[in-house]
Formats: sequence, structure tokens, C-alpha cells
Amino acid sequence: MLKRLITISRPVLWINTIGTTMMGLWLTGTLWTWDAIWMLLWVTLPFNLLIYGINDIFDQETDNINIRKGGYGGAKIDPREVPWIAWGVVLLNLPFLVFFGLNYSLAANAWMWAYSLTFLFYSAPPLRFKGRPYLDSISNADYAFPLAFVPLALGHEPLWLAVFALMAWSLAKHTYDAIQDIEEDAFVEIKTTAVHLGARKSLIWVGFWWIVSSVMFAFVNLPLGVANALYAGWLIWLISRDQSATNAKRVYKYSVAFPYVVGTMAGVQLVSAILMKQFLP
Repeated sequence: MLKRLITISRPVLWINTIGTTMMGLWLTGTLWTWDAIWMLLWVTLPFNLLIYGINDIFDQETDNINIRKGGYGGAKIDPREVPWIAWGVVLLNLPFLVFFGLNYSLAANAWMWAYSLTFLFYSAPPLRFKGRPYLDSISNADYAFPLAFVPLALGHEPLWLAVFALMAWSLAKHTYDAIQDIEEDAFVEIKTTAVHLGARKSLIWVGFWWIVSSVMFAFVNLPLGVANALYAGWLIWLISRDQSATNAKRVYKYSVAFPYVVGTMAGVQLVSAILMKQFLP
């Protein structure tokens, strides 16, 4: 059962929560503190099961006709698995949220609860942001929230420009990844931003927000902004030359690699700066 829950939680995508949590820590000027361990553990299996387990419960109809599901792009679940997936989400996440409530500031907890509830209601009714054009995309800005709640939990002021830059980046990436599912979502009448706009206009929407994120990242760190713009432009070009669902599914692996590639550039620079500050006179 544990192995199955891990599969459903999409380990290949954990970088989106682990990476931002570590980035939030490094932005405080600290390479490591044990005070962050509980937040880091939370954003592995527990929180990713909340994101993707809830998504799989409410997306069974479209997942069953989506050829990319059943691999690293997402699980296909049996209806009999629903109760223990739901219990897994509750039992793995609630202890952390209680601990955070008892030990961290009100501001940090507000961001943590916003992080949790936005992902919950992305997939779950009655709000179900996934079926609401633009709200589905905007709600995914919460991937950036660890850049806010980690510093706040550790007694530091967040670097707000970095928070807003990553919010814009995450918003765009959600719609980009949804282009590959336009046919399946439209068939079961899930009206995502990508379904509403179509592939071509979706790329314009995506391009706008990735430009915004690149500009804001450049004010934080110029090489990061340039790298983000180049990789984003390449991804948009890959689909613009062939807007078919088949091609969008084919290039999805490059989108998965986006946070690994650009995030590594940001992480290496942050870690280097922290080490230089610690060891150079």
C-alpha cells in the first residue's frame, strides 16, 4: 500500500515542492537548519499525495482515456482505492499541520493552509478550480508558497519578488502542461484554460506569464532570469511548430525537466553565495 501511495504521489514531480522549500530556506541565508526538517518532510510524500491523490480521485473519468496516465505523468486508480487514498491524505498531512500550528507564526500557518487548501480545491468540489478557465491556472501559483512560508516559519522576511516571480512561472507552466490534455479534458467537459483558449492562444497566455516571471527573476538574479527566458522560449517553440496533442505529450518530458534545469542554476548560486559568506574573510 505504501508503494502504491508513493506511485500516486508522482515522485518525479516532488522537485516542485522539495525544491521550492529548500530554496525558501536558502533565501534566508542559511544552508541548513534542523528547524526546517518538518517542513521538508511534509512536502515529500504527504503533500504530494494531497496534490495528486486528490486529483486522481476526482479525475478518474478523464484519466481512463488519457494515454499518458499510468506512468510518471500520472496514475490510473481503481475506484476501490479511493477510500484509502483519501485516508492517506488526511493521516499523512494533518499531524504536520497541527505541529505547524503549535510551533510556527500565524503568518507562516496562513501561507501553509492556503498552500494546502488551494491544491485541495484545485481538484475537489465544490470549488474545483480545474474546471474553471483561468482559475485553474492562477490557483497553481501556490507552488511558489514555500518561498513565503519557510522564511516566515524560521523568523525571516521572505524575498517577495522571488515569491511573485515563481507564482507567475507556476501559473504559466500549468497551462503549458495542460495543452497536452486538451482533447481528453474537452471530451469529458472539463473546461481548463487550455481547453478554453486552444493550443495557439494558450501559448500566448503562457508566454506572457513566463516573460513576467523572467523579468522579475532577472531583478533577483540576472543569470536566472536569462536562463528562465531561454528555456521557456524553447518550450513554447516546441509546441508552436506542431500544436497537436501528440506533440504536446511528446515534449512534456522537457517541461518536467524545467524546474530541474533552471532551479539548479538558482540553487547552485544561492549555495555558493552562502558558502562564500561563511568561509571567506
